[in-house]
Amino acid sequence: MRTTLRPIRPRAYLLACLLLASMVDVARAQENSEAPMPTVGVIKLTAHEIPVRSELPGRIAATRLSEVRARVSGILQERVFEQGSLVKQGDVLYRIDPRLFRVRVQSAEASLQRAKATQANARQQLERQRALRQRNVATAVDFDTASVNLAQADADVALAEAALEEATINLEYTEVRAPITGIIGAALVTEGSLVTADGTSNLALIQQINPVYADFTQSAQDLMALKRAVAEGKLESPGSGQARVELVFDGGDVYPSPGKLLFSNAGVDPNTGQVTLRAEFPNAGGNLLPGMYVRVRIEQAIRKDGITIPQRAVIRTAEGKPQVFVIGADDKAEARDVVLGQVFDAEWSVDSGLNNGETVVVDGVHKVQPGSKVVAEPLVATQNEQARRQAAN
Repeated sequence: MRTTLRPIRPRAYLLACLLLASMVDVARAQENSEAPMPTVGVIKLTAHEIPVRSELPGRIAATRLSEVRARVSGILQERVFEQGSLVKQGDVLYRIDPRLFRVRVQSAEASLQRAKATQANARQQLERQRALRQRNVATAVDFDTASVNLAQADADVALAEAALEEATINLEYTEVRAPITGIIGAALVTEGSLVTADGTSNLALIQQINPVYADFTQSAQDLMALKRAVAEGKLESPGSGQARVELVFDGGDVYPSPGKLLFSNAGVDPNTGQVTLRAEFPNAGGNLLPGMYVRVRIEQAIRKDGITIPQRAVIRTAEGKPQVFVIGADDKAEARDVVLGQVFDAEWSVDSGLNNGETVVVDGVHKVQPGSKVVAEPLVATQNEQARRQAAN
């Protein structure tokens, strides 16, 4: 079979050439046209004071701890307090059978009366001997004997008074009273038990929990590093009593009342290499209980020229390193590696990588490519930034 090729008409050929040329021109125009620059929100960095915080593990401890003990021996008659309640100093907690001690008080009173009668008789005898001596009727020996008898009678009265006071005190001790104000725990003895004054067992335990202590530990190396930074002028130490101390619970909630730092131990634990510190916190509501685990956030120094950036300005590389985009003079975005420090609400502190006065991209970070130009629009200062600037002024 024979195929015959038809010749291409000149008019159709011309139309095809014109169509191809127009398509090439459109493609070249698209290649040569520049994409619109993305609009981003930026902030200008301003150096300001930021605290150097440490968050350390600790436990709550009672400020005062008292063991309730019997001071006289006897049978326990009554428990007066309610277990787990607040007791005040001087409140009656237990009563011991007082009958034997009342009898001892009565006996001591009788002994005192007898001693006073003997004393009165000795005084009369001495006065009589003095009068006879003045008339040269009595001898010096009789006068001296009367003087000695009065002195012995005075001593017997003093001894009887002391015995009466001791008996009275022991009678008072039959009412076991609270030595301090605080929360009393479980009763460790029951009615009918024999308690002794020289026993080692407690009747109850009272803990004062308003205020409370928070004992926490810090590495000796970290503490020395802070002191070196202060000595070198990199950090500034807060004034005495001005270090802010906060409690942080497991859920991240912060205790509403700040505390005050009391002291740090002068020595280092040889087993752990830790230094123990203690802070005091008000606890009017009784929410902090002894033995509770907490984290203590303490401001141990101040960085005078610190820099902070919003957390949303930070991006991560494939290796997980933090970066930010810095806008240069030609409106080009530069990816800058940074070293991040502590978190302050919604901001990161920057240890290195950024300088005062630089412009950083905060909003629209995902639209920026390294080296590309952007349209930078200043962001309105957040409430934290406004408060910080007001504090700085």
